[in-house]
Amino acid sequence: MTASSLLLRQDDGRGVTTLTLHRPEAFNALSEDLLAALQQELDALATDEQLRAVVIASGGKAFCAGHDLKEMRAQPSLAYYQQLFAQCSRVMMALQALPVPVIAQVQGLATAAGCQLVAQCDLAVAADSARFAVSGVNLGLFCATPSVALTRNLSRKKAFEMLATGEFISAQEAMAQGLVNRVVPLGELQSATEVLLTSILAKPRLALALGKQLFYRQLEVGMQAAYDDAAHTMACNMMDASALEGVQAFIDKRSPAWPRA
Repeated sequence: MTASSLLLRQDDGRGVTTLTLHRPEAFNALSEDLLAALQQELDALATDEQLRAVVIASGGKAFCAGHDLKEMRAQPSLAYYQQLFAQCSRVMMALQALPVPVIAQVQGLATAAGCQLVAQCDLAVAADSARFAVSGVNLGLFCATPSVALTRNLSRKKAFEMLATGEFISAQEAMAQGLVNRVVPLGELQSATEVLLTSILAKPRLALALGKQLFYRQLEVGMQAAYDDAAHTMACNMMDASALEGVQAFIDKRSPAWPRA
């Protein structure tokens, strides 16, 4: 468990780490201290060669209500706001930089930067009672930083509709729009997350690490550059012992015996 009472850490012995936002009385809002705790844990996990997957979870009515508005309002200066949003952006980029899949396990409301957090994770499983919004515009504040992750998940028009109206969408619509992967009853949330984890843990770590890095890199370049990068990445992946074993197992019509990491 992390030293911060705002963020709980659990390692399950399989290489899966769960980071649980622990400010239920504040709807798990991303205070400066919580962002710092997240950054510290993500930096430590980035160098853990035994890590296979990360789950971002929380408890209470909200998954995450975004930034701590009371904290923000107490320090009305441009320098402070620039520092705060840069701090949050570093956390979001650290999630993408992890060499393993990151799953958001969404049990409740996810608004503003909380919705951004869901969008930034590689995968998301939501309870059917969860709802999502980028509602800063209702307070006169367009959710600019959440828009970065949101527009990389949803269609442009749907993303802009959410940003411009601040209206909530249901978990079912979030799945239809591409924000979450699966929607299940609240009582099945952990088991549905476990289904994803079981599938991930059955795959070679290196293949997923190379694939995740390439997946995000190629989104930012033109198609020819994307193909060039993808071809090089796949060739390097093919030289790995796990890929060679996997292909041979297919040829031999047997289950692969993955080499130990």
